[in-house]
Order: sequence, then structure tokens, then C-alpha cells
Amino acid sequence: MPSLSSADVQSSEPGARPVRTLVGVGAALAEALARRGVHTIRDLWFTLPLRYEDLTRIEPIATLVPGRRAQVQGHVEAVQKGFQFRPRLRIEIADESGGTMALRFVHFRQAQAAQFAIGANVRAYGEVRAGAQGLEMVHPRYRILEVATAPLATHLSAVYPQAEGISNARLATLMQRALAVLPPVEQLELLPDRLRAELGLMDLRSALVCVHSPQPWDDLAALSEGTHPAQRRLAFEELLAQHLVLRQIRHQVRAQSAPQCLGGAQLQQRLASSLPYVLTAAQKRVLDEILADIAAPRPMLRLVQGDVGAGKTIVAALAALAVIGSGHQVVLAAPTELLARQHFRSLCAWFAPLGIEVGWLAGKMQGRARAKVMDQLVAGTPMVVGTHALMQEGVRFGDLGLAIVDEQHRFGVHQRLSLLEKTAHGVAPHQLVLTATPIPRTLAMTMYADLDVSLLDELPSGRTPVQTAAISNARRGEVIERVRAACAKGRQTYWVCTLVEESEQLDAQAAEAVYLELGEALPDARIGLLHGRMGAGQKQAVMEEFKRGEIALLVATTVVEVGVDVPNASLMVIENAERLGLAQLHQLRGRIGRGAVASNCVLLYQAPLSANARARLDLMRSSNDGFQIAEMDLRLRGAGELLGTRQAGLPSLRIADLGRDADLLPSIRVLAERLLQDDPGRADAIVGRWFGGATRYAGA
Repeated sequence: MPSLSSADVQSSEPGARPVRTLVGVGAALAEALARRGVHTIRDLWFTLPLRYEDLTRIEPIATLVPGRRAQVQGHVEAVQKGFQFRPRLRIEIADESGGTMALRFVHFRQAQAAQFAIGANVRAYGEVRAGAQGLEMVHPRYRILEVATAPLATHLSAVYPQAEGISNARLATLMQRALAVLPPVEQLELLPDRLRAELGLMDLRSALVCVHSPQPWDDLAALSEGTHPAQRRLAFEELLAQHLVLRQIRHQVRAQSAPQCLGGAQLQQRLASSLPYVLTAAQKRVLDEILADIAAPRPMLRLVQGDVGAGKTIVAALAALAVIGSGHQVVLAAPTELLARQHFRSLCAWFAPLGIEVGWLAGKMQGRARAKVMDQLVAGTPMVVGTHALMQEGVRFGDLGLAIVDEQHRFGVHQRLSLLEKTAHGVAPHQLVLTATPIPRTLAMTMYADLDVSLLDELPSGRTPVQTAAISNARRGEVIERVRAACAKGRQTYWVCTLVEESEQLDAQAAEAVYLELGEALPDARIGLLHGRMGAGQKQAVMEEFKRGEIALLVATTVVEVGVDVPNASLMVIENAERLGLAQLHQLRGRIGRGAVASNCVLLYQAPLSANARARLDLMRSSNDGFQIAEMDLRLRGAGELLGTRQAGLPSLRIADLGRDADLLPSIRVLAERLLQDDPGRADAIVGRWFGGATRYAGA
């Protein structure tokens, strides 16, 4: 297959034409399509159906099973109109199988009711339900037939995601017009023929035709689950395009020069000897990997994964000393002010005895205070900690040598890369990314394909495994008594409140209600309250009191998920635990078990539990292994949920699912490297087809 350039694809493929060039697309429809991200004919090709309906056959009423969707046809035997709280229309039909069922309508017009004359032939499609008087369909799609032998559909009917101002029928018609301009296989195909043959992948043209107009013999169950060969073909190329974006970022960043950091050994030794513990073998190994990277004249791009409590921060601090000892600056960015403050306090405690100043910059700093910090950054403050404010336009450093980003997935690729531009000498800083969210290896290699990965797979000595129990809210009183006993022994407790909706206001209300409830139940215990709507100063004051042991019970929202370290806290109660994903439950549980005393986590749930929720809680009870938990979370909830914000800044996936399609990733990695090395024009063409201008992130 000859080499291609992105420009070749953009100019030669009909899919690059504006959707407005299709027959029937006027200004209003083009605007409605644009609101859902459809600008070109190619965008239509890649707008896949949510589900499929089989209108190619009629099912006998006598064979119907409740819970399935089906198409039926029969003659009208009875029409009932009535009013009970609201108007009702019930049509009873029968067919040659001897079965009868009802078509039930709550919202209807009189003209609609008049269509159903006794004896009229009706064809209807909908979900079969078990009603009070037998089988029924509620508000089915239907039509009155002039002749009982009216032709059936010739292929499965696609149902597309709803779009304001566009009916499904209109979108389906547009899709057929878009498919009509699909170029021949050899013009459309970008994957090498040999590779497609090796992996058993169909060509792109056949895959697009199949997903939009599947034949009656196609596997409807596989199409519904996203595992049909046509969907897998599209998922493969989309995942390849996303992987190529990240690999392009890596190649462009690594082509720049970076400061060689060979100093700081004495500073590192002084800090290590002052610690009340010895570094684990995993910490030493990861630190050696980082030091080797920053000694090279090209930018380090490294992700350090570690389970909750694995000691990532001290590894980052020791790496920072190597950079500071070499005469360069270090910045550490955290996604929340609470977590950033935690890092700031730790680094101040470690670095002050070494005579190293640690600066602070947060979004709420304004006026003279902000201007002073900005001047210090340019002047060369050796270490600065802060939030997303560090990544904002206008922030500059005198000689930035290392950028540390904690919980990278809460920022996004483009924000992390913006730090590359904040040094005055045109030399790129090294980058160290930390995450306490264990990520399955295959997922990490894809979502962080621009980074080398180090693993902290060993917990510090002295940590005791947390014992976890799942208890129904019906036994709430027992849990409160357990908290009372812990307080009486001088141990501290977290009581975490969650709601279905992610709303700081609602979460705060829930926490305040529990705070009042526990205050009445435990009058002898000092109780604190912490939630996202409190000011930064208030939150900090509460956390300081809790750390000092002045607060026995802290009622909090999930703001305590990361970065809070109180060794004396040995009990955690998580309210409505069935509503949270495994990764978040594991993060919350990681706030305890940080001392030598046995710790316990109570997952307080509201019965009845779904099978999915029960599986999650059972795994939390049986395992403290963050990577095992992450693997199951990936299967149950998908990669987007596991990573939090779906890697803000990366092109989002429209077709592929990293949990379902993970087995494709090894082949994708191999092919991506081959294309970038041997056929970069084809790599650009693949990225351009799927993500258009998304390659701008490679130059961010």
C-alpha cells in the first residue's frame, strides 16, 4: 500500500466535504447537526446507531416473551377509550397464531383513535410487557396497513442518538445519502492489507455499510453489545488514531532539549536520612528510573503509578531535589486546593531544614500576593506548589527543570503540556506524572502512550490491611455505636457522604444533615464538617484540627478522596457506597490504614442491591489490591469512568470502549510504532480522519 499524507486523504475523500453538500441539508438542519458535532459527511459515517430494530419479520403473538422488542401484525378486535386520571386508549389485536395482545396509549388524539376500526390490519413494533390483562405494548410504533401483505424492511433498522430538531427517520435518510458517496475500498482504506488479513479485520467500507444497514442475518446480539466484526473494525482504527495522537506528542516533546540534572545527591541523602522510615525497594527502583531520565538531555515523560499509600510524594520530592541541586526550578501541580495544600505542607517540612524555599500559587490568589509570587517564579524560586493556576497563561518560570503533575487525569493532556511553554530559555522541562488511581497495564499503555510507566507495587512497612464490611443502612444504629466505641478509645473516624448527583450544593446538604444527625447521637464526640462549598480557609482549618486530633469524627463529602493523611484515623464509614465506583471506593478507603493500628471500613448501603453493586461491594470486602480492583472497575464501568474525566484534552472515543476492546491494544501499539517509523503520512491521515484538528495537541 503506497504512502499517504493527511492532505491526500483530506482532499480526495468525499467524506471531507461539508454535510451541507448532501441533498436535503439546508441551513437549519446543518446547524442542528453541527450542535451534535457533525460538520462533514465523514462525521455522519462515524455517528453510529445506539441500537437496532428488527423490522424484517413478523413474530406470532402466541410466541412473544415479555421484556423483548418485537414486530407484530394483527387485526383490530376491540377498541376501548376511557379516562382514569388521564385519557387512555386500548386497542386489542389478534393474529393467525391465536394470540392476542393490547396496544396501549396514554397520549393520543381523537383522529388517531379513529384509525383503529374493527377489523383493520395493524403492524406494530415495541417492547412486549406483561400487563394486567395479558401481553401489551405501551405507545408502540405502528401503522395501519391497506393490505395485510405490505412488504417488510429488507435490513435491520438503525436507531441513532437523539438530536434536537432531527428525527430518527430524517437522520437515517441522511445516513443513507452519506453512505451513497462512500468511495471504493481501495480509496477509503488506510490500514495495511497484510495487517487486516492477519487480524481478520474487514475493510472500512464494508464495516460502515454494515453498522448503518445491517442485514437480517447479521448477529443482532453482537451489534447490541458492540462486538460485531464491523464495530470491532471501526473500534480498531479509532483506538489506533488516539494512540497515534499520543505517540506524536511523545515524539515531538522528546525531540526538544531538556536540562541535564546530575546534582542534588547530598540533598537527597540529607532528606532520606531525616525520614522516620526506610524507602521501599519499589521506591528506590522508581527513583533510579527517574534520575536516569532527568540526567539525559531530552525531556523525561514518566508516569508513576502507585496504589493508595505507596509513597509517591516522597519519591517525587527526592527527584525534585536532584533538579533543584542542579540549579533548576520544580513545579508541582495538584487538581484540588486541598491536595495541593497537603503537598505544600509536606514539602515545606522536608525542604525547610535543607534551606530550600517552597512557593505557593492557587487560583484564588489575586492582586499583590499573586504578583509577588509571579515575580518570584521568574526570579527563580526553587520549588512551587499549586493548582491549575500554575498552568494559566501568563505564568512564567525563570528556569523550569521539572514539572510534577499529580492525578494527571483530572487535568488533561493539554494542560500538562502547557507547562512545556513556561520556561524562558526554550528548553523543555522534564515531566513526572503521579497517579494513585491504579490503571490496568493495557489501559495505561493506551491512555498514557506518551509516557514511560513506573510502578510502585510495594506498600511501606508498618501498614496494616484495612478490614472492610458491607452493612445495610437498616443497621445504621449499630454503625453509629461502632463510631462511638472508636471515639472512646481515642481513635478518629471519617464519615463520608455521597449523593447520586455530582453537585457540591447537594453533597453539602447531605453532609450537613448527617453532621446534625451524628451530633445528636454522639453528644460527647467533637464532630467536624468538610464539604466542597466551604471556603479554602475553612476547609484547611477543619483538616488541621482533624490532623491534630482535636476532631474525633469528620463528616465529609468525597473531597477527602485524595491527599489527606491522618495516621490516627482508623475507621471510615462510606454512606451510599453502592452508588460509587470501585476506584473511588478504593481511594476513599486509602485514607485509613496509615498507622500501626488495625483499621476498618464500613460500606453502608441502601437495600436492595443490584447484581452489579453487590459484585462491587463483595470485591471491596475481599481485596485491598488496587490493581485487581481497577481491572474489575474497567470491566464494570468502562475506561472513562475509571479515569475520571476521560483524559480531558484527548479526543474522546465515539465507537471504541477500552474495557470491551482491550484485546486490540497490543496490536494497535505495534502498528502505531510501525506507521510512525515507516509511513508517518499514513499515521497523520488516520488521525486526521478520526479527530480532524486533534493533532494540535501534539504541538501544545
